[in-house]
Amino acid sequence: MNYSSAFETLFLFFLFGGFALKYYLDCREIRCIRENRGKVPEAFAEKITLEAHQKAADYSIENVRFGELSRLVSLGLTLILTVGGLLQIIYLMTTGWLGNTILAQVVVILLIGFISGLIDLPFSWYQTFKIEAKYGFNTTTPARFIKDTLMSAALSIVLGVPIVSLILWLWNVSGPYWWVWAWAAYMLFNVIILWLYPAVIAPLFNKFSPLPDGELKDRLESLLSRIGFSSRGLYSMDASKRSAKGNAYMTGFGKNKRIVLFDTLMNKLTPEETEAVLAHELGHYKLNHIYKMLAFSCVFSLLFFWLLSVLADCQWFYEGLGVNLIQGASHGTALVLFSIAVPVFMFPLAPLSSYFSRKHEFEADAFAVKYSNGHALISALVKLFSDNASTLTPDPVYSAFYSSHPDAAIRIQAIEEAEKAKAASH
Repeated sequence: MNYSSAFETLFLFFLFGGFALKYYLDCREIRCIRENRGKVPEAFAEKITLEAHQKAADYSIENVRFGELSRLVSLGLTLILTVGGLLQIIYLMTTGWLGNTILAQVVVILLIGFISGLIDLPFSWYQTFKIEAKYGFNTTTPARFIKDTLMSAALSIVLGVPIVSLILWLWNVSGPYWWVWAWAAYMLFNVIILWLYPAVIAPLFNKFSPLPDGELKDRLESLLSRIGFSSRGLYSMDASKRSAKGNAYMTGFGKNKRIVLFDTLMNKLTPEETEAVLAHELGHYKLNHIYKMLAFSCVFSLLFFWLLSVLADCQWFYEGLGVNLIQGASHGTALVLFSIAVPVFMFPLAPLSSYFSRKHEFEADAFAVKYSNGHALISALVKLFSDNASTLTPDPVYSAFYSSHPDAAIRIQAIEEAEKAKAASH
């Protein structure tokens, strides 16, 4: 049996099948949004204007359509890299210049990353300066966009090259169980990045200022005290220099956690509403969602490293994806091929990931109702749905694949029920 041909056929089946499935989901989403564009859903009739609802519908449809174009180009790049032979050419060039060394492997990965980033760049530019600007969200400048892009690329090289080199070195020297050591190094690297991000990496892109004294700070500190949550401080971030959208998040690890509020969020919400939003974010930590996701990531990354160790020794894996080796196993090329193939085969499982994410969101909302005002949380979410032009009428099947958060109407209904239960218990 020709395993390489069989694997190539299977890969192409999943690649084109996934592309067709995503197009079908897009059609469902666009149809659902269009059918409901003319009327605000009953649950939001008194909260959101028809104009805001239609803006969200148009914005969502335009993003879906633009995503289709981006996905078509991504499909073309995947085909060119694999069965089209581009990765084979890059592999032969680097191996010819540098031999089958770790440096050659790293160069292969860097070149693929450069090509991918170069192709993504005009899409990111159009998204920012055409679509986001058209709907009033973009506040960045071309100069800042270019600076951010260059800094992100530099960070990817500065942080990525050492860990990739370490993994490749461990692959060479650690014997048949190299994948266990590589996995351990990879997880340690991620923990270090989580630890460093708040104080070292994030300030490279944004300015963080301690929350000023006043009602908002008093409310939030009281909330932290009630919940029993310790952090390195409350900060506002100058998100308005890039986007008009509001958000809040927590970052860091262990005692190095930092609570961050976008200045755009603080300008849109009342102190009570902001308190409710922060209670939701705190819920993710107090309910151990962060650590559950980290544990999930540990298990799956270990599985992936093991699978990579198996496939990297299989000639049919390379040949099925368009690469003919000339000097034995090429670990860098195997990493690239694996990173291309895994998302193709994993997409059908997307609803499972989305399900658990939405489950965590429901739980965090219930936590927020317990420690703050549920009605304020609803009011805050409605403002964010409206101001961020989030569609109120997504297709449920589309949402099952793509939405990490529950649909607006379902989410608000759950919050209302939790608030009623809270009132009845008092």
